[in-house]
Amino acid sequence: MTDWFIWPWLLLLVSAFTSATLLPGSSEVVMAGMWWHGFTPVLLWGVATFGNVLGSCVNWWLGSQALRFSDRSWFPVKAPQMARAQQWFGRFGTPALLLSSLPIVGDPLTIVAGVMRMRLPLFVLMVFVAKGGRYAVLLLAADQLLPLPAG
Repeated sequence: MTDWFIWPWLLLLVSAFTSATLLPGSSEVVMAGMWWHGFTPVLLWGVATFGNVLGSCVNWWLGSQALRFSDRSWFPVKAPQMARAQQWFGRFGTPALLLSSLPIVGDPLTIVAGVMRMRLPLFVLMVFVAKGGRYAVLLLAADQLLPLPAG
């Protein structure tokens, strides 16, 4: 009855949240370890997806606030970089968020969506499909490729 211990679930939630932000996280490793120890796959998928989408919403919010500071010398993204990102997102738009689950490019995509003032409900839907799909594939792969412990 490992499903009722709260600490592993909190670890997964926090790890999934930070994995979606610019902070380091390793939600895939935490989720795979919990799966291997017999936690319910549907609950693993739900908690990881929720945490990851929530982290992406923080990125969206940060992006929505970014232009307020773009003229400051300490702002990490210069005007030409911002213009390129906005142009790219304007060209590919909403479907580009299906790539939000990819390493390296996914987090910046969610920030740019905020910069572009994408409507939050549509953003959440697209990110949910991308992130939920990734976690579903990971759980299916774990089920097929990782041997369960005997007993």
